[in-house]
Amino acid sequence: MKYLLVSLFLSVTMVSNSQLKVDSVLIEKHYRTFTYNKPLSNLNGGSLLFVMHGSGGSSSDMIKRTTKLEAMAAREKLLVVYPDGYQHFWNECRKYATSAANKEDINEQAFFSAMIKYFHRKYQISESNVFAAGFSGGGHMAYKLGLTMPGKVKGIAAIVANMPDSASCDCILAGKPLPVLIINGTEDKTNPYNGGEMFVSNASFGAVRSTENTFAYWFTLAGYTSAPEKKVLPDTDTADHKIVEQYNYRRPGKPPVTLLKVVGGHHDYPNDFDVYVYVWEFFKGVK
Repeated sequence: MKYLLVSLFLSVTMVSNSQLKVDSVLIEKHYRTFTYNKPLSNLNGGSLLFVMHGSGGSSSDMIKRTTKLEAMAAREKLLVVYPDGYQHFWNECRKYATSAANKEDINEQAFFSAMIKYFHRKYQISESNVFAAGFSGGGHMAYKLGLTMPGKVKGIAAIVANMPDSASCDCILAGKPLPVLIINGTEDKTNPYNGGEMFVSNASFGAVRSTENTFAYWFTLAGYTSAPEKKVLPDTDTADHKIVEQYNYRRPGKPPVTLLKVVGGHHDYPNDFDVYVYVWEFFKGVK
């Protein structure tokens, strides 16, 4: 009972110390919302990380996933921001997406640019240390930021998401190399590991590249030609029947590009490590 009371006290203390704030910016007649934990002080050149929900989701879905990351954010001089998609969806690069965000051609670049300025003005984050990570449809949004705004986003991470193939892509690609992390499951039926047609809520969103081709797009852009370094990550949860293979490109003077192949993984997270802590560790090593 003593330890239970201590645990409850710590939990209440953590909740009371956090200052979860919701704000918005006006983008082309639409108020676009985002959520974040208010820093206790100005970050003075610290980093900004966008964490984006999947199709049909919301910022609250992602906040539940980042408790460990939020616990270390202050000492890392990191501000984590959870944007909301337009009517729960993003206008990413998938030409055949059926959401209102896509049909109305919602200006996502303006939204993210406005948020970067907001947090630079309010908390002095560095505009040159902005990163983006997303799950599923949020991963597609991360790809869009990397493909179309490489001057404003320093690196991206896509979880259970492949890039759309050329016939299904309606973005103009900047063709600039970036640090990129991809985490995909081999048994994913929503985002097929080997590519092909993708369905969201029984509606086709067009075809996606395979994970290997998505990975190749980024490492080729970064100028890598040899085979990546491979290692198997520790299997800390043997009950989930998943093994994570890491394929890593990292050379001085080039952006790192990494694929985590979750063998046996579905449209979900691996359980062997905290994904968003891993994402931040990947980003913070970027020069």
